Amino acid sequence: MCGIIGYIGNRPACEVIVKGLKRLEYRGYDSAGIVTEEGGELFIRKGAGKIDELTEKLGFLKMPGRRGIGHTRWATHGVPSDVNAHPHTDCTGKIALVHNGIIENFAELKEELLKRGHRFESDTDTEVIVHLIEEELESTESFEEAMRRALLKLKGSFALGIIYTGEPDRLYFVRNESPLVLGIGEGENFAASDVPAFLEYTNKAIFLDDGEYAILTKDSYVVKNLDTGEIVEKPVHEIEWTLEMAEKAGFPHFMLKEIYEQPGAIRDAIHGNADVIRAVAEEIAKYEKIFIVAMGTSYHAGLVGKYLFQRLARKVPIVEDASEFRYEFEDLIDENTLVIAITQSGETADTLAAMKLAKKKGAKVLAIVNVVGSMATRIADLTLYTHAGPEIGVAATKTYTTQLTVLTMLAVELARVLGTVDEDYLNELENGLKSVPEMVESVLKYDGGLRELAESLAEKSDFFYIGRGISVPTALEGALKLKEISYIHAEGLSAGELKHGPLALLEDGVPVVAIAPSGRTLDKMVGNIEESRARGAFIITLGDNEELKRVSNAFIEMPEVDELLSPIVYVVPLQLIAYHLAVLRGNDPDKPRNLAKSVTVE
Repeated sequence: MCGIIGYIGNRPACEVIVKGLKRLEYRGYDSAGIVTEEGGELFIRKGAGKIDELTEKLGFLKMPGRRGIGHTRWATHGVPSDVNAHPHTDCTGKIALVHNGIIENFAELKEELLKRGHRFESDTDTEVIVHLIEEELESTESFEEAMRRALLKLKGSFALGIIYTGEPDRLYFVRNESPLVLGIGEGENFAASDVPAFLEYTNKAIFLDDGEYAILTKDSYVVKNLDTGEIVEKPVHEIEWTLEMAEKAGFPHFMLKEIYEQPGAIRDAIHGNADVIRAVAEEIAKYEKIFIVAMGTSYHAGLVGKYLFQRLARKVPIVEDASEFRYEFEDLIDENTLVIAITQSGETADTLAAMKLAKKKGAKVLAIVNVVGSMATRIADLTLYTHAGPEIGVAATKTYTTQLTVLTMLAVELARVLGTVDEDYLNELENGLKSVPEMVESVLKYDGGLRELAESLAEKSDFFYIGRGISVPTALEGALKLKEISYIHAEGLSAGELKHGPLALLEDGVPVVAIAPSGRTLDKMVGNIEESRARGAFIITLGDNEELKRVSNAFIEMPEVDELLSPIVYVVPLQLIAYHLAVLRGNDPDKPRNLAKSVTVE
C-alpha cells in the first residue's frame, strides 16, 4: 500500500515532501524516492530503506525546486531495491511518475514497448505507464491528452503522481481504485494518498473518485473525468481530524481500519493474481502428495484451502502446523511432493524452516505471502502474493481474507486444469468471488449492531465457536481473534465434536457462536444449535436461512453466498465482535499483550 505526496507552491518542495512521507510511514514501505524540478531539469533521488536513512544518505532535504512528488513503495512487482524504487522516468528523462496500485496488463504492454525500442530500468509494472505517456506525446502537443490516452490503455488499479519538465507550473494526479486526495492551500496545493501527509498545512481536502484526474498549479486546481476529459465539480471538505486520527482515516484503531479495508484488499488480491494463477495451477497439477504448512491465522486459511482443494480439484492435502511439520513428515517428503507455505510476512521462522526442509528433500514449494522480497519468496519455487498491503494491527484481518481469496482462485483454476468440476460451476464461483467485496461491504454496515451485541457479552468469560465442513476454520479463526485481543477464553471446534466432551462445559448464558451458511451441513448445524440451546447456551448465529432465527438468541443475517466462498464473508462479523469486546474491556486491539506481528524466532 504505497504512499504518494505531491507539492507545488512557494516552499522548498523537498521539505514538504519528506514531512509528508514521514506521515505516511504507517502505511508500510520498503523503499522511498523523491522527484523535484527546477529550471526545466528533474532531480531524482530514491532507494531501498527507511526515510530517515535515505534522507541522510541521499540528501532528500537538499533537493532544489518548488514542485515535486514523493513516494513510499510497498513492493508488488519487483523486489525491494534501489532500481525498483519510485519515481520512474521515460526514455527522454522529461517525465517522471510514482504509482500506487497494480497494472494487470503490464506484461503485454511492456512487451509491445520493448519491441518499439523503449528502455526499461526496473522490474516494476509502474514503468510501462511513463513509457506509454512518452509514446503518446509523440502524436500530440498536449501533455494532458497524451497522459489521458496512455492511461486509458491500462487495466488494474492506480493512483499516480506525474511531473513533466515541459510544463513547469503543473503537477498531475490520477485515481482509479487506489486512494488519492487533494489538499487545497493558499498559494500552494498538495496531493496525497492520505490526509495526514498535508494536514499540517491545510485542512481543506478534495477526495478524488475512480476515473478522475487533477491538474494542480500553486494557485489553482481542476478535476476532470479520465474517459472524457470533461471538468468535474468537486466539493471541498474541511477535515476535523487530528493528525493521529488522520493516519487511521478517522478510525480509532488500525485494526478497525484494516477490517474496513477488506473489500479493497480482496479486489486487489483478485486483480493481482488474475494473470498468474493459471500458470501456477498448471505447474502444481501433477502433484498428489500435497502439504499445506502455516501457523496461526494462516493455518486456518490453510484449512479452508484443504476443503477447496478437496471439493474442487479432488486433491487431498495434509494441513500441518509448520512448527510440527519437520518432526512429523520429514521421511515422507521427496521430489513428488508439493508444499504450500502460507505466511503473511514471509518471515515466520517455523514456516521458513518447513520450506527449507521441503526444498532440501527435493519438493516443489509454493509460497502464498503478502510481503514482496521476503525470505519466503526467495526460498519458494513459486509465489502468489495476496496484495493486502501492510497490516499494522497485530491480529490478522485483511491478510486472512486475501489469503482465502488467493486459495479460492488457485483451487478453481486447478479444477479447471484437471477437468474435475463442471466448467459452468467454476465460472459461477469466479463470478461469485468478484461479488465478495460488495458482500463484505454490506456486512460492514452491521458494525453498530455488532457493537451493541458485544456490549451484552463483555462480562462473559468463555465462548464457543462452532461450524461444520468448510466453516470449521471460520470457527477456529473467530475464537483465535477473541483470544488474541480481548483475552477471553474461547474454543473453536467442529459442531459434531460437541457431544464428545465440550457439551459438559455449556451452562446458562455461555455464548455459542454458530457459523451456519446454507449448504451441505446446514441441517446438521441446526441440530447442533438446538442441543447447545437446550443446555442454556446463549446462541449467536451467522447465516442466511430464516429457520436459524427460531433457534438463536441473536441472529446475524448474512448475504447469500456459495458455501465455498462463505469463509471470506462470514469471518468479518467475528473480527468486529472481537474488536469491540477488546475495546469494551479496555484493551488496545492493535497491540495485544505478549504477541508480535511476525514471529521470527522458533
